[in-house]
Amino acid sequence: MTDLAGKRRKVAVVLFNLGGPDGPDAVRPFLFNLFRDPAIIGLPAVARYPIAALIAGTRAKLAKENYALMGGGSPLLPETEKQARALEADLAVRFPDAETRCFIAMRYWKPLTEETAKAVKAFAPDEVVLLPLYPQYSTTTTGSSLKAWNRAYRGGPGRVSTVCCYPVDEALVQAHADLIEAAYDKAGRPGPARLLFSAHGLPEKVILAGDPYQRQVEATAAAVAARLGEGWDWRVTYQSRVGPMKWIGPSTEDEIRAASQQGLALVVTPIAFVSEHIETLVELDHEYREVAIKAGCPAYVRVPALGVAPDFIRGLGRAVQAAIGAEDRLVTTCAWRCGGDRIQCPNTQGACA
Repeated sequence: MTDLAGKRRKVAVVLFNLGGPDGPDAVRPFLFNLFRDPAIIGLPAVARYPIAALIAGTRAKLAKENYALMGGGSPLLPETEKQARALEADLAVRFPDAETRCFIAMRYWKPLTEETAKAVKAFAPDEVVLLPLYPQYSTTTTGSSLKAWNRAYRGGPGRVSTVCCYPVDEALVQAHADLIEAAYDKAGRPGPARLLFSAHGLPEKVILAGDPYQRQVEATAAAVAARLGEGWDWRVTYQSRVGPMKWIGPSTEDEIRAASQQGLALVVTPIAFVSEHIETLVELDHEYREVAIKAGCPAYVRVPALGVAPDFIRGLGRAVQAAIGAEDRLVTTCAWRCGGDRIQCPNTQGACA
């Protein structure tokens, strides 16, 4: 990839993720940043900001205790940095004549979107590919990150294209299936067992407004289950519920109790999280494991997040390659179509490959 003057073309890949506090002092401001996002609390700023401050203040103590279980802060940034370096190595092979660099833009903690946008502008790329580390699209994750990026990068150099989602991408599905089999084998394949595909939940009203997240999560789980083959008893479940609103279900905690009471071993895999963080290392590893033990579960197996699994990184590299080569600036790697009832999904506009 060289231009007419023979110069190496520059490609910037921006990895979107939520971010996490890097130490105890960052917990409260991280929570404030999270809850002041209009994608999370859909109120005018004059009401949203004080509510965000109140929630951050009331939850900071418990959150600090949970982060203390992980050494005081979230491992999400170091995990994402490993993914960025692995993806750069993949892209160096795909584009040997280009200078490719991966940047990290976190939504709620450092490096924040505004900081990353400045770094990308300084790099002066010819191509910018926005790559969410959320395989399943939601207005609360990818949608929010894209809005923040568009504000921060307005007028920046380079052709900008976006990977919308990749819920049933072949490489993603294979990576999940391999990790599930490996974890089950390592545990001695205790059985009979039930496989729970656990994803972060959302308020039901978000889905009813046309958000495609739940449909995409369930499509990912079905594709992985099909790849695993017959013989698996599986369910899709949702975790991390907060607040009084009705959330999508069934809940992971309820399904853990139900399976345990039936005498089934549990294999629990984070189907919507690609990196280890508080929802996996605390909720799945500590809180839900304790629920399972108290309910009499004969075995509790937690499958690791994708991390730098080779198939997953290969899938990300292929997504970048597809984005650079696409005529449209909004692409998927798996021809996903949400359908006309998913009004919040960009794919309903026919923009995705």
